[in-house]
Amino acid sequence: MGVGTSSAPAARDAQRPPAPRQDGPDAPGPGPDPDDLPDGLVIADEQGRVVCFNAAAARITAVPAADALGLPLEQALPLEDLEGRRWWQLTDPYGGLAIRAGQPERNLLLPGGREVLVTARYVRDRPTGPVRRVVVCLRDTEGRRRTERSHAELIATVAHELRSPLTSVKGFTATLLAKWERFTDDQKRLMLETVDADADRVTRLIAELLDISRIDSGRLEVRRQLVDIGAAVGRHIQAYVAAGQPADRFLLRIEQPLPSLWADPDKIDQVLSNLIENAVRHGEGTVTIDVTPAASPRDGEDAGTSVTVSDEGPGIPEESMNRVFTRFWRGSKRGGTGLGLYIVKGIVEAHGGTITVGRAAGGGARFRFTLPVGTPAHLL
Repeated sequence: MGVGTSSAPAARDAQRPPAPRQDGPDAPGPGPDPDDLPDGLVIADEQGRVVCFNAAAARITAVPAADALGLPLEQALPLEDLEGRRWWQLTDPYGGLAIRAGQPERNLLLPGGREVLVTARYVRDRPTGPVRRVVVCLRDTEGRRRTERSHAELIATVAHELRSPLTSVKGFTATLLAKWERFTDDQKRLMLETVDADADRVTRLIAELLDISRIDSGRLEVRRQLVDIGAAVGRHIQAYVAAGQPADRFLLRIEQPLPSLWADPDKIDQVLSNLIENAVRHGEGTVTIDVTPAASPRDGEDAGTSVTVSDEGPGIPEESMNRVFTRFWRGSKRGGTGLGLYIVKGIVEAHGGTITVGRAAGGGARFRFTLPVGTPAHLL
């Protein structure tokens, strides 16, 4: 019986045609080097001894590959769960259930308490057969921790920003409902105007959160139309002058001719509003807006449009330049969620453009974004 069992596979192998040779120039190259992988890779053979320990695994575990190779898997990777139990004794990949294909990703601890994300796969020659290899993937948790911290900061910021206007809305409406007859018309109007302003503040915050969600998920839609960027800037300046800003605080310079710009007008208005508001609120002196033709930041297009917004205030410290477009960065303590410039960068990049920050000639902050003309394909 033993002879018959072993000869059947051999007979089948003998009937198979030999694999074609590929010695020529079209032959496939060598397989990928495990050391090129971004995640840690550890492979143990059918005896449970480590036969592969790549560079990322050595970096994550702080164990040299030469020391790990040949060791039993539980010695090379002495993992424990968050309750301090030995992981390989619990899972028993070689002696456990024969139907198991591996272990899903979970947080485990290395010696010293360092946390790693671990996934394991059990390789068998046939279903329910013995385990021939155990393939373990290790991933550092620092990137995920940064993401979780960012989400936690976003939630805390939103809670803080919502609390103040909602408290005001609730307080004024409750007071008006309970004591309507006691207030004069002017007092009622003042309270209702405050409620209206706070409701607008909540609406803006919700719109920012939706924009961040779309930017982070890559779902920010751009509906391109012909945009007169010079006229758009002029409308923003007129709105500030109507609100009480002196007209001579703004200087608009437009270099003609400008190429036809196809962009999302609402989103471009959002970018201009944020940059000009920052210059007015945080800067000093004259706010200068330059609109000029420029080289396209996108391959395959020659023309683009550049808008530069600069002020004469204290500017942005050099050490903060690389954090300006991150979430929650605030140039000063004078209000704001710290989300506006993050959204501005996302909108500009969704158009295929670029945005930079620097120091203006007068010493203030200078923001410059460049958009490709974005001509629709059917017009080319």
